[in-house]
Amino acid sequence: MKVLMLNGSANAGGSTRAGLDIMAKVFAEQGVETEIVCVGGKPLRDCIGCNRCSELGRCVFDDDAVNGFVGKAKESDGFVFGTPVYYAHPSGRILSFLDRAFFSSMWGDGASAFRHKPAASIVVARRAGTSASYDVMNKYFGISQMLCVGSTYWNEFHALTREDVPRDIEGTQTLRNLARNMTWLMKCIAAGRNDGILPPEAEANDMTNFVR
Repeated sequence: MKVLMLNGSANAGGSTRAGLDIMAKVFAEQGVETEIVCVGGKPLRDCIGCNRCSELGRCVFDDDAVNGFVGKAKESDGFVFGTPVYYAHPSGRILSFLDRAFFSSMWGDGASAFRHKPAASIVVARRAGTSASYDVMNKYFGISQMLCVGSTYWNEFHALTREDVPRDIEGTQTLRNLARNMTWLMKCIAAGRNDGILPPEAEANDMTNFVR
């Protein structure tokens, strides 16, 4: 059983990573493997809506970590997406990353990369903007037939630096409980699958808009 984690900060070793590390420790204690992917500090393209992914089965841009992440996602059982808060909003880097990862995975064999799998977002801020950022991140899960995992509070913690993270006692407790809840849900899904209880098949994708 494996959880794939995404560090949406350009600071690979900062407070976002510290939160992911707290969860990774709990996952390890429960026998769950984890891998942390960092979006990094290099330029990261936004989705340009070219729809080439529908032909290629992957994002047309292949010079960053997006396609590799989707490839790892196919073999993963759960996900944690971590972001710092910038201007009361997730980092632009992680939103560009997720726009491309989720849209390109709709096609070909990538369609099962995220569907029917547990996911959680975690957000860290010095002070404010956490609940707004949390709301934005969770929208990716709701449109992708994923199972959104919660904890004993919203999945947020507060810190300016990595060293501040342990001082948020309730925030770190929330992260640990979140990891335990995700482990439990993944085990429930695996037990159901072994008992012949399979995910439902969605209806065909009838797409409409509001002008026709």
